[in-house]
Amino acid sequence: MKSFLLSVAATLALSTPVFSVAVWGQCGGIGYSGSTACDAGSYCSVLNSYYSQCLPGAATATASSVPASSTSATGTSTAVSPSSSVCSGSRTKFKFFGVNESGAEFGNTKIPGVLGTDYTFPSPSSIDFFVGQGFNTFRIPFLMERLSPPATGLTGPFDSAYLSGLQTIVNYITGKGGYALLDPHNFMSYNGADISDTTAFQTWWQNLASQFKSNSNVIFDIMNEPNGIAAQTVFDLNQAAINGIRASGATTQLIVVEGTSWTGAWTWTTSSGNSAVFGAIKDPNNNVAIEMHQYLDSDGSGTSPTCVSSTIGAERLQAATQWLQQNNLKGFLGEIGAGSNADCIAAVQGALCSMQQSGVWLGALWWAAGPWWGDYYQSIEPPSGAAIPSILPQALAPFL
Repeated sequence: MKSFLLSVAATLALSTPVFSVAVWGQCGGIGYSGSTACDAGSYCSVLNSYYSQCLPGAATATASSVPASSTSATGTSTAVSPSSSVCSGSRTKFKFFGVNESGAEFGNTKIPGVLGTDYTFPSPSSIDFFVGQGFNTFRIPFLMERLSPPATGLTGPFDSAYLSGLQTIVNYITGKGGYALLDPHNFMSYNGADISDTTAFQTWWQNLASQFKSNSNVIFDIMNEPNGIAAQTVFDLNQAAINGIRASGATTQLIVVEGTSWTGAWTWTTSSGNSAVFGAIKDPNNNVAIEMHQYLDSDGSGTSPTCVSSTIGAERLQAATQWLQQNNLKGFLGEIGAGSNADCIAAVQGALCSMQQSGVWLGALWWAAGPWWGDYYQSIEPPSGAAIPSILPQALAPFL
């Protein structure tokens, strides 16, 4: 795989096409300057205005058709005509669809760490790439200890340099018409201990929200993947954070809350205990959604490129979707990821199809983009992340 990706990157770098493109490689699109010729036994299929891909076999009359139109800059949900090759039945376009832009949470054992050595902020060029494709939403993981130094605690002043880094990338995203999710990537712990003080947590969120209250394209993601903590405790902390955010004057932004047990969709109604308490979540502005995460490998950890089956995506979301419908709540899939193989691509397609058919999911985000992933199998960082050749055009683009 690595040698194949290097060959694609080399092809992209050439101003004059010289080599043909291997199966699954890019062969066209707006801004593309590489070869448009595919290897023998494959053809160049137009998947959207920005991405054409070499597919095995011979072209047919419908093979080069562009899939459903891209999400608008405003992210308005509208009905789309499903591609028969991907989904059946009627669907509702996601209001929010994009990627996690990882990096500012790296080096979590180095506090505060050194920018450029221990952690980094997302690249504006990565944002540009995805906005050009039609994606509109970007989750920005960061560490609470870097923003709120342990020496002064959760209620103390923010670190000005780290806050400035967050503000810079958020403003870049929203300046492009996109949505930026602020994601404290701390698993409901701070400075080595579980967070339990609802008053301090409410104050922390009130202070943070006040920094972004005038930007309606910011989304507040209360806490990434709490685990090892009772569902009721996690619920209480989320409710306190909602109260703090609204008290800050941030009244228009969407808030997303995550449950315990890594907020897994597949355990939402069973072992996690989340379904027993999160139906009571309240937002005075009625603009809150339940964020869940779902990976498709055997243990749901997202550490293996092998998916359980080609249908596991829809299967693992089914009970959570029914719970959302029964509780009149909206869902948000903050992380999904899988390997670049036929089973996984079909499983991701099935998951996203079922979500768009359900009418209760606001959106989904791939894990992950970010400049430091290297050859990580789920990396979708342009131009040569491992998920770019197959996942991007086949599993994600049809849902724009």
